[in-house]
Amino acid sequence: MTTTHADTVATRSLIGRYLRQLAIDTQYVLLGFPIGLITLVVAITGFAVGVGTAIIWIGLPILVGTLMFARGFAITERARIGPVLRRPSPHPIYKSNRGQGFLRRTLGPLSDGQTWLDWTHAVFRFIPNIIGFCFVVVWWALALGGLTYPLWDWTVPHPPDNYELHELLGFQDTAATRILLNFAIGVFFAGTLSWVVRGAALMEAWFAHGMLVSMFTLHQQVLAAEEARDVARLQKAAAVSAEAVALRRLERDIHDGPQQRLVRLAMDLGRAEQQFADDPERARAIVAEALTQTRETLDELRALSRGIAPPILVDRGLQAALTALAGRCTVPVDLDTPPMERLEPGVESTAYFIVAEALTNVAKHSHASEVQVSVQRIATGLIVTVADDGIGGASLAKGHGLAGLDDRVRAAGGVLSVDSPEGEGTRLTAALPL
Repeated sequence: MTTTHADTVATRSLIGRYLRQLAIDTQYVLLGFPIGLITLVVAITGFAVGVGTAIIWIGLPILVGTLMFARGFAITERARIGPVLRRPSPHPIYKSNRGQGFLRRTLGPLSDGQTWLDWTHAVFRFIPNIIGFCFVVVWWALALGGLTYPLWDWTVPHPPDNYELHELLGFQDTAATRILLNFAIGVFFAGTLSWVVRGAALMEAWFAHGMLVSMFTLHQQVLAAEEARDVARLQKAAAVSAEAVALRRLERDIHDGPQQRLVRLAMDLGRAEQQFADDPERARAIVAEALTQTRETLDELRALSRGIAPPILVDRGLQAALTALAGRCTVPVDLDTPPMERLEPGVESTAYFIVAEALTNVAKHSHASEVQVSVQRIATGLIVTVADDGIGGASLAKGHGLAGLDDRVRAAGGVLSVDSPEGEGTRLTAALPL
């Protein structure tokens, strides 16, 4: 079988990564032993002296200095474990006492939990350091010594050969047997060297990670969970508010429109019923007017239904629904909606509601001569923009017409912004996540 150039390159790359990781793990363990010894002595001595002399106040600066010493070595250790664990280690945020008095700033490390974890690591890191150091030194020594034994066997004095024992065991050439045996030992330790060194390095690195990084990571995860919970609560409140606003508006529109027409229709039909016997022509005129009111009522109900869930949006998608919406607007609309695949129903409904509400406000309040509507899909979401050249002055504050729209967008997990300086038009931008 022929070896291709690509196979050769891949093999060299694999060997290179193996040797590079072996060198990283070896230097990490070997340097960890003297560093761990230094931190152990300084951390215990400084703590003992600081606590012992704290009663006369001189011990407090010593204790703070010891903690800052431990913090410095902890920062160094976080940088050292990155190549071993093959990922960067986050740097925790220590307690800040800026803007406070000199004494509080000086003694601030005494109340910082992460700094005490750094000191604890400085004290107990020597345990995995010495274990890993012993294994790595022994494995490297036996691997190198065994593989190179044929080169220096002649320099080692050997006891007189026991020929009777050799004959009993079946050995013929004692020197060759000794060299072969030591070389085999070297091959074994060289073959298992990377596993042992890697295991020792990971043992020390994960111990350091647990003491110096894990608590901070856990704290960050708790903060992220609390933030997500707060966002969920805000979205829920926004959804409830948007739903309440929509229901009130629907109730008002039904009360002011179709309901009044139906009441009048019932009254007209009642009058027509009474006049059929005495004045048939007048009754027919009333019925004809009632039919006209019935058609107008149906048109209003269709308009209301389009505001809730237009059939064209469900059947043909957002682009077709916005095209129909722009065609019904009393202000000329420049619509930019490139073809896109169907989105989630909730996203399409929210985007349609944004444009519909914005166009309604433009037609009622802006005195604009033109409005531009753009819907663009990006990698992370949907960007909906509605801009007009009207009088401006729009706001998202409570009590304004766009407050309910802001609730609707936040309920969908999006963000709504309004730029509406007086006399310069209004630009409404909504970002909806997908």
